[in-house]
Amino acid sequence: MTTLHSAKSVDQADVTIDDEFWNSWLETNREVTLEYQYDHLETSGCLENFRRAAAGDSGGFRGMWFADSDAYKWLEAASYVLATRDDPDLRRRVDEVIDLVAAAQDDDDGYLNTYFVLEEPEKRWTNLNMMHELYCAGHLIEAAVAHHRATGDRELLAVATRFADHIESIFGDEIEGVPGHQEIELALVTLARATDEDRYVDLARYFVDLRGHDDRLEREFERIEEIAGYDPENGGIAAGARDTFYEDGEYDGRYAQAHAPLLEQASVEGHAVRATYFFAGAADVAAETGDAELLAHLERLWETVTERRTYVTGGIGSSAAGERFTEDYDLPNDTAYAETCAAIGSVFWSQRLFELTGDARYADLIEWTVYNAVLVGISRDGTEFFYDNRLESDGDHHREGWFECACCPPNVARLLASLEGYLYATGRDDADDPRLYVNQYVSSAATVDVAGTDVGVVQTAGLPWGGDVTLEVDAAEPTEFGVSLRIPSWCPDVTVRINDKEHVLEGDVEGQPGTWNADYVTVTREWDDDRLEIGFEQSVVPVRAHPAVEADAGRIALTRGPLVYCLEGVDNDRPLNQYRLESESNADARYREDLLGGTVVLEGAASAPTLEEWDNDLYRPAAETNRVSASFTAIPYFQWDNREPGEMAVWLHDG
Repeated sequence: MTTLHSAKSVDQADVTIDDEFWNSWLETNREVTLEYQYDHLETSGCLENFRRAAAGDSGGFRGMWFADSDAYKWLEAASYVLATRDDPDLRRRVDEVIDLVAAAQDDDDGYLNTYFVLEEPEKRWTNLNMMHELYCAGHLIEAAVAHHRATGDRELLAVATRFADHIESIFGDEIEGVPGHQEIELALVTLARATDEDRYVDLARYFVDLRGHDDRLEREFERIEEIAGYDPENGGIAAGARDTFYEDGEYDGRYAQAHAPLLEQASVEGHAVRATYFFAGAADVAAETGDAELLAHLERLWETVTERRTYVTGGIGSSAAGERFTEDYDLPNDTAYAETCAAIGSVFWSQRLFELTGDARYADLIEWTVYNAVLVGISRDGTEFFYDNRLESDGDHHREGWFECACCPPNVARLLASLEGYLYATGRDDADDPRLYVNQYVSSAATVDVAGTDVGVVQTAGLPWGGDVTLEVDAAEPTEFGVSLRIPSWCPDVTVRINDKEHVLEGDVEGQPGTWNADYVTVTREWDDDRLEIGFEQSVVPVRAHPAVEADAGRIALTRGPLVYCLEGVDNDRPLNQYRLESESNADARYREDLLGGTVVLEGAASAPTLEEWDNDLYRPAAETNRVSASFTAIPYFQWDNREPGEMAVWLHDG
């Protein structure tokens, strides 16, 4: 096949993170969250489903009908941990779960889905819309490849390959259809890369190309009494889902991105997680098939989202009804959905577009999204989670320990466990333009092959609290190549020094938070044993939303470096709606070691209405409303709801 690549991410196993900010997150993920989530896989019945299926039982399935995927995402997260450290206890537990999964697989044809084995074995593949067989298969494949790469073992990979082969044998032949919830597309390409079997790319391409052409998803609802998930007593899953796909009595494929062929879709519609997984998978197909037209279209779709349908935090999907995108500039704050899984899907999509193009804007959005829209999805202690992420709360919205639909908790765990894989990349065209990309500024050490030479990189970074970064580059032998430094969109000024000598940058650096218009500065020279020092200016920047964003009219949000800030009731004396911030006034940034495990807060002056003169008046002439000075304290958005319950707001009235 003709491939289409620009950059190759450095493998996770070749990178070690040792970062003052990230260490606590990653250690908590390894030592607390994975154990906590495993316990919930047991208590929720997820693992028991596999045991019952392996034993040949029928009935008694527990949890959401796609609960298998929770176990697979946990396996994937645990495998990423095993890729970077020796943990005999975790490996033993992983092996036990793999044995469960393998025992539940159909010996005859490789099929594997515990809901159907236990509840409706005769109705496999009849409800592609909502029963998520292909979605679960995709997560199984991703877990299997991650485990194989981490350990070299092939047991889970063999299970996933058998299931993939079964899917290949029936789709396009016995069955013409696409998954209701995308995921398998990107997983199949991952499997192809792990096995060197191009036929899995062909199957992924089949699912991508058929979407929007085939009416299978619509036809399923026309025979709803015959498909899986239908209950004559109350309609069940199938009937409940029908309303999601219909508008004014007509089938509407936008929810599942099935309203038009991909190349004819002018904007990103429907369920936000399905959409981002779909486009990530389509990007993988473009990469492996050399489809430049598909790549260009995916870039245009990415722009429609980031320019008109993305929250200032990087969160996407504004409506709880359908967990979906709505209209351009429809970004309500108090009802924002911004599902944690959708933010993670955005990261997957952007990472693939970066690897295809080498464009810094994709790595830039990843940084912003991870700090603001992903980290908020998990508590500091690693045991509570946000499914949806509002940008304003009266104090009634809190993280929870688990969910009936538990997709987000293990999704956060697997992203955090794989963080090393997002930091560095090398140029694909190594002979003509050898280079090392530095995409994320996280203290770490890496071993990279650049221009055929082993290059050691040691990074010391102060983000997100400070903007100083040092890179020590040690080539096995003097070698000429470029080091491409991402200049974040939030940075108004940057300095670079090489071996204590100032390096003059070409072009202007004009950062604008929320635009993700980053670029690279490439330093090309003969590298031997050299030191790069980069200074990214961090200042408090108030931002406004586009005038069409009704919810943010007359409001500003505060940012500093890669972080969005919010006011939380516990830190402020007044109800938050009474504060007015002056957009031109600067808040002071101060590190508080005693707060939230260490954080940089913003402290500044605002105004608030005087209350004494109101007495018992409910209304007064506007001209008679006086205001007084008031101070405020803002914390990073990702840290809210880690203390006593209270209100929160990202967008504040502009004085």
